[in-house]
Amino acid sequence: MAQKFGNSRWVKEGFLDNRSAGRVAGRITFAAIGPVEFLLRGDFTGEIKGRLITFRNPAFVDDDVAAQVLGDFEIPQVGEVGLISFDPHPLLAPHPYIEWFSDRQNHYRIELAASAASIASVEEERALEHELSKIVERLSALPAAPSRSRDDSDWV
Repeated sequence: MAQKFGNSRWVKEGFLDNRSAGRVAGRITFAAIGPVEFLLRGDFTGEIKGRLITFRNPAFVDDDVAAQVLGDFEIPQVGEVGLISFDPHPLLAPHPYIEWFSDRQNHYRIELAASAASIASVEEERALEHELSKIVERLSALPAAPSRSRDDSDWV
């Protein structure tokens, strides 16, 4: 089952960059745990492929339950893109959808209101460039995480 971050209400804001083919880098701020850096293998789809996106969730809630549920969330997040799109399904209204699998095979999904995200302007790209370079540098230097199959479980 995918972690949906309290139906996305525990996602405050963030930015994700796919301007380098095959790589998504950025940062997302979550309730209780704060900013988390991302480095994912893969690409966005649709009109945002190859772009930098920013988002701010108008439905954000920072509550005590978030700390309990997100306590095991991997920081930083390194893994693989599942689907990142502004129009993820032909039968649904377009909306920002962010799905990924961590290197430990944990599945995460964020869905936001249509008005919560946008493609970054040239000015926003320039403002985030240094920060994105540092994120990529830091996370690219990390040793590979031990992989865990979906069959592995901490449950007895």
